[in-house]
Amino acid sequence: MRMVGDELDEATRELMQQRLEMLIEEMARMLQELEQQQVEELKRIQQNGVTWSGLLSADLWNWTFWATAGFLLLLIVGLWCCFSKRSPEVGSSISSEEEEDSEEDASSAEDLNTYIARRNEWSENELWDQSEWVLGVVENLLFACQGSISLSKGFLPELGPAMGVGSAFDCWSPQDDEPVYRFLVPLTPPRGHTFRLEPGTVAKESRIRVELECMCTAQQTVRGMRCFLHNPKEQLRKKQKPSLLHTLCTDSYLDAQKTARWFQDLVRENKAILHLLRSRYCLLTVLPSRRSCKVEIEHISGITMLIEMNFVVQLDNSDIFMSSQAREGVFSPSTTWTLTCAWAEAKFLWLMFDQTPDDTLLSCLHLCNRMLAGTGFSRYALKTAVMHLLTTTPLSGWRSTHFLQRLSDITRYLHRCLEENRLNHFFFGNEKVPEEIVLPPALERAEPFNLFQHLAQDPAAHEQAMREFKELQHRLTAQLFF
Repeated sequence: MRMVGDELDEATRELMQQRLEMLIEEMARMLQELEQQQVEELKRIQQNGVTWSGLLSADLWNWTFWATAGFLLLLIVGLWCCFSKRSPEVGSSISSEEEEDSEEDASSAEDLNTYIARRNEWSENELWDQSEWVLGVVENLLFACQGSISLSKGFLPELGPAMGVGSAFDCWSPQDDEPVYRFLVPLTPPRGHTFRLEPGTVAKESRIRVELECMCTAQQTVRGMRCFLHNPKEQLRKKQKPSLLHTLCTDSYLDAQKTARWFQDLVRENKAILHLLRSRYCLLTVLPSRRSCKVEIEHISGITMLIEMNFVVQLDNSDIFMSSQAREGVFSPSTTWTLTCAWAEAKFLWLMFDQTPDDTLLSCLHLCNRMLAGTGFSRYALKTAVMHLLTTTPLSGWRSTHFLQRLSDITRYLHRCLEENRLNHFFFGNEKVPEEIVLPPALERAEPFNLFQHLAQDPAAHEQAMREFKELQHRLTAQLFF
């Protein structure tokens, strides 16, 4: 015999699940209709002039809108609670039938998670295909530019393979946005030159000193080459093109602005690039930029893509680079280069995508990122918080059946960081960075760097950040259930 309890039989549970799904869909439809009716009513009031009856009518529509939304939301929450309710225990054990009911209830809760996850799924195929197309264009562009550099027989930096970074290449950029395709273009010193970073490179900024190396051995095998260190300057001026020190440097330091102008001119004058783009039915325009190369590619179909290439110098054969891009909102001399972890972050996220069971991580990033639009909350803070969570929670839990829980983890982690005014940079002194990510020793030993330091120093900025976080929570709730 079974005691009478609150448990639901299979037929009732299936009926309630269908009812729950129908209510969610009905709620979205009714809210859309009510919102459209409210917009039409406001337009009618504006056309007829503002009157007391018009204002009363508008208030009535506004009350109806939120009353209906609240009523439907209460229905959904009530059904969800009943639907996921478990059978009570009898004594110290439960019967096999009760175990089955408990498993079914747990399965029902998982079904709700999966339903919401799938409802908020998005297809990344289009964005991925477009990113791959842009990557192919940039790789061909760099190949053509490197060919021009080799033909010039000058002493100019060699261009490494393009590295796509940022949300456009992580495939979690909102599809309704027009993403900027950002690339890192590694620079290596030409023959007879070397790049040396000033001490203290773990700081946010540093300079790159260009020094000459002896080429006496190389000039014996390479015809026409003369050593900059052991040949008279007059002979060098007559027989050989100037060194890198005399073209892209200022006071023996690599100049980011001169490097950007040199590359921009190279792109404009390269006929191979123009021929390549014409064969792909595209038009390329070089846009003004002081420390990078920004190009706009317009396809014959009308699609326009913005590409930004920042020049970088690698640190100790690691995944960390010094970038020509200046820090936002801070004036930097042209010889100052900025530390960037963009490539290490891209490698880490792709490693996590491979190790998590399904696309739940990607969906969480995309949904949260979409909700950030119009707020002052940065995408970088969101990405950093998620990266920390990925190293402190089991990767097996990042699946569709735990979708709501993972979203809750992200928001709770961000909220705690805001309350404490502390969000540590992921790569500074973090012992939990996977070994697949190569860091320079100085960065591994560095003190944690607080990304929310400015909030601790400015109470007004902290209050504003808390308000924007509440707005983010509200948007997530509305997106999930409305």
